[in-house]
Amino acid sequence: MEKSVFFSKPTNNFLVTNYVHYLINMQNPNQQPHENSSRSQSPENGDPISDAKWASRLLRECATAISEKDSTKIHHLLWMLNELASPYGDCNQKLAFYFLQALFCKATDTGLRCYKTLSSAAEKSKSFDSSRKLILKFQEVSPWTTFGHVASNGAILEALDGESKLHIIDISHTFCTQWPTLLEALATRNDETPHLKLTVVVTESTLVKSVMKEVAQRMEKFARLMGVPFEFNVISGLNHLKELTKESLNIKEAEAVAVNCIGALRKVEVEERGAVIRMLQSLNPKVVTIVEHEADFSSTRNDFVKCFEECLRFYTLYFEMLDESFPITSNERLVIERECSKSIVKVLACDNQIGEGDGETRERGNQWSERLREWFSSFPLNDDAVDDVKSLLKRYKVGWSLVLPQENQESPGIYLTWRDEPVVWASAWKPREKLMERHDQ
Repeated sequence: MEKSVFFSKPTNNFLVTNYVHYLINMQNPNQQPHENSSRSQSPENGDPISDAKWASRLLRECATAISEKDSTKIHHLLWMLNELASPYGDCNQKLAFYFLQALFCKATDTGLRCYKTLSSAAEKSKSFDSSRKLILKFQEVSPWTTFGHVASNGAILEALDGESKLHIIDISHTFCTQWPTLLEALATRNDETPHLKLTVVVTESTLVKSVMKEVAQRMEKFARLMGVPFEFNVISGLNHLKELTKESLNIKEAEAVAVNCIGALRKVEVEERGAVIRMLQSLNPKVVTIVEHEADFSSTRNDFVKCFEECLRFYTLYFEMLDESFPITSNERLVIERECSKSIVKVLACDNQIGEGDGETRERGNQWSERLREWFSSFPLNDDAVDDVKSLLKRYKVGWSLVLPQENQESPGIYLTWRDEPVVWASAWKPREKLMERHDQ
């Protein structure tokens, strides 16, 4: 059984009570022991044993102690969290387990070493079949990724409508699971079926060679089945996304280009994002689709406590979503949560020591919109695309909803919400100097 930083044990109410006593003593050192006990058990002051958010409380205290370099409090809280944490328990225990790992690394300055160890262990157990099955299972139980796929496909189909030679540049790491539905849509168009060239830009070395060869074979087979003329290419070995050019992508004059970025921009260093967006504009695409998580690890990255708060908020939502979507004993869920552990360590304990391609500096929709508006204008989704997204969400459990853009809203595009909290932002954009009349005008 997997252990935490030291040893993991199931939730112990006695430890939670001790934790509250400890905090009271820290804040009120002159208070008498019997007063502490009475206060900690008082219902009006919040019984710690019944506190549904005990993990968040302990983790916040620990993050604050690390920021303040309070070694006594750090040691006590790390021990407390270690006793309560488990990767096999409820949401509180899981959050405690994975955030404890990051806080321990932050406190001991071992984040980069821990991240490399976690990455190495993950790669040893990863294969194309296992990764593909995991992605498909996740898409089956949650719209977290399929939401962006459906929204992006809708925008791409509208922007490229009537074109005979299509070139989609895919900058994502989804094993092309997005594209079968688009191929089906192209095959059923009323006019002549267009030729589709799909160029996948790979920034993770582990996805090259055998993995992309397998993806190519599957895509080519499906395209033949659909009767869509198809060409598949892979671009790899890049040090930086801004190195992409029309020449390296083999863009032809007669091709209508669409660029698809799902979770790709957050992996670019914050200071280089403007250059990458300018590069995308230089490709003269008909449309660029952007899908990103709704979280801000950018403006808070130099303030550890604020960054921690945002990271905890985001991953609490994510873990609660997984809890609703998967059985508690699900192996797929455990693998996804372990992937989260890498991200949490990266954000909280690596202090910008990780290069491009492995970054996790998420930004909110309004932050991306501010960057994109320098070179692009919004390309709102049409009614058909919105209806497709609404139909998608009906396939999943209650709790998911769609938020459409409001007038004077800072960020165009649409939001996927989980229990009324926005979690994923999807949008489409057109180069400013290439604005065209919409088909419905």
